[in-house]
Amino acid sequence: MAPRHGVVNSGASDTLCLALCSATRTASVALLDRGEVVVEHSAVADRHQAESLLPLVDRVLGDGGVTIEALGCIGLSIGPGSFTSLRIGVATVKGLVYGTDVQVVGVSTLQVLAEAAEIDGASLPKTAAIIGMLNAQRGEVYAAAFAGDNAAYAARGSVLPELVYDATELSTRLPTGCVLVGDGVDVVSAAIREKRGDDLSFAPGLGLEPTAGSVGRLAVAEFAERGGADAADLAPRYVRRAEAEVTRTAERFEA
Repeated sequence: MAPRHGVVNSGASDTLCLALCSATRTASVALLDRGEVVVEHSAVADRHQAESLLPLVDRVLGDGGVTIEALGCIGLSIGPGSFTSLRIGVATVKGLVYGTDVQVVGVSTLQVLAEAAEIDGASLPKTAAIIGMLNAQRGEVYAAAFAGDNAAYAARGSVLPELVYDATELSTRLPTGCVLVGDGVDVVSAAIREKRGDDLSFAPGLGLEPTAGSVGRLAVAEFAERGGADAADLAPRYVRRAEAEVTRTAERFEA
């Protein structure tokens, strides 16, 4: 991603949000002022998130001309995603705010994908459920449904709760007319098309990678509505398999 730069409004610290995304192989950090990205940098970290994330933070803060103490909040993608990368992200944020009063806001990585898809694709149906999908490896995806007509992208847990799914289960649970986004789409799209035909929309190129900018926009909205939390309470969100898949896996081992 190309660096993004802007001018920080230094008059009110509670308008500033530092956002980090370390859920995937691409680490990104952004600084937002009043919900607008003013600085954003990213790097393909792969297995070296620990070495990449802090330098990105230092670079963003330096470009923005602010310190941690000047922030209103810090937003972080807490999962799902790579377990190691999520732990690194949480540990980094806890270290950054240690000894300060800065509050933190944890954001779902799948919600970040849905938000990024809306920003990247203005033609998406506004009333359709947006399904954020992230590759969970072994032919499975992390997936969840979000309301496409809600600026905060509220989770629609009754439609599709945030779990690990395979293509078979998704084929039966996805609502008609929903839009699938994220890098997990390529993992399951062929099997889903075979069973469901054209009653779904596939947009794998939209929100392909979760970004710190989207993390920040969601964190700012959450912080304004509900406030933040102490960093001590921040923890990675490790998403489990759907119950039906757990049962099928157990049956295979017992066979």
